[in-house]
Amino acid sequence: MKGGRMKTVLSLLLITLFSPSLFAEDLKVYAAAAFKSPLSEIAAQYEKETGHKVAVIFDTAGATAQKFTSDPQAVLLITSPAVITDAEKIGKLKDGTTYRLGDSLAGIAYPPGSAKPDVSTPEKLKAALLGAKRIAFSDPARGATVGIHFMKVIDSLGVKDQVLRKSTVAKDGVETMRLVLEEKFDIGITQVSEILQASRDALAGPFPKEFELATTYSLWHRNNISPAAKTFVTLMTSPASRAKLEANGIRPAVNR
Repeated sequence: MKGGRMKTVLSLLLITLFSPSLFAEDLKVYAAAAFKSPLSEIAAQYEKETGHKVAVIFDTAGATAQKFTSDPQAVLLITSPAVITDAEKIGKLKDGTTYRLGDSLAGIAYPPGSAKPDVSTPEKLKAALLGAKRIAFSDPARGATVGIHFMKVIDSLGVKDQVLRKSTVAKDGVETMRLVLEEKFDIGITQVSEILQASRDALAGPFPKEFELATTYSLWHRNNISPAAKTFVTLMTSPASRAKLEANGIRPAVNR
């Protein structure tokens, strides 16, 4: 009897000692806001399957990298290859591996239910911008890729001053879409992926071909990451996760 109880106690101790939750590891991920919906889903799946926790901080491509390099607890970074390359050149990122995840087009959003603007040509885009009362776009000064591009577009169209007078600069694409959906801004400028993730009915279209912008996104990590982090990278680059990305407006990478 005593021997049976002892075995039971030992079994419980072993289960407790080797339970995944006991050795749970917190992963800190910094990611461009274009990945908010699919990455949140993937992180939740990872937490459920492994018992590890994932904290994801979203921001513009540029701000994300700045925060990552300033945080000693940061594990994974998802941003544009250009941002990664620039950080590597100045030694902010080193001894790491990069995986190409996919790309997203720059797009134009409008409030669902309102008259949909035609933005298929430069002249039609110009007319839509001039006809709008309020425009929102992500802050170029914070490294917003589409915001930087939009400034070049309105300059090229010759409407920079008129557009900026009625524009609100948002912190990032998520805030841009909030202004469109909740405050009914006439036009929002951000990544197509961010538009679709906020509302699939809010997409007016991508920029005209003359001004098309496809932003590529990559995942970067140091070579000495933990096994738990490697498991997350494997999940993030799996066919199932790539399908999630594509469903949220991020076209899959042809190769790594």
